[in-house]
Amino acid sequence: MFFIPEFRVTPYECLEAVTVGLLFSILLIKTSSFEIRENEIYLKRSKAFVFILIGLLIVRIIAKFILSATIDVGQLSGMFWILAFGMIVPWRVAMYLQYKKFRERLVSEVPTKSAH
Repeated sequence: MFFIPEFRVTPYECLEAVTVGLLFSILLIKTSSFEIRENEIYLKRSKAFVFILIGLLIVRIIAKFILSATIDVGQLSGMFWILAFGMIVPWRVAMYLQYKKFRERLVSEVPTKSAH
């Protein structure tokens, strides 16, 4: 996508998009958590998660509408792709780290079988 000149963004626009993505990821991180059921780790459903995703979508649509008046559509598309990437990657990393903690806790809680 970024090999095509219309989609290229400046370093400043890239920084803006990543920063907004990181801010949006905070909501996803705060509303995502794991639980242990029957010695298995599951992602706990959050009732707010769907509303947050819809809210983020609405914010992105409004921002795209406002910014399209001043930023080229191709460049804006590139920025929003970077924003999404900047939102998903930190969320997934946070979920992985949280999963590792739960996994360590689960392993330490599982009783070891004796050799009897």
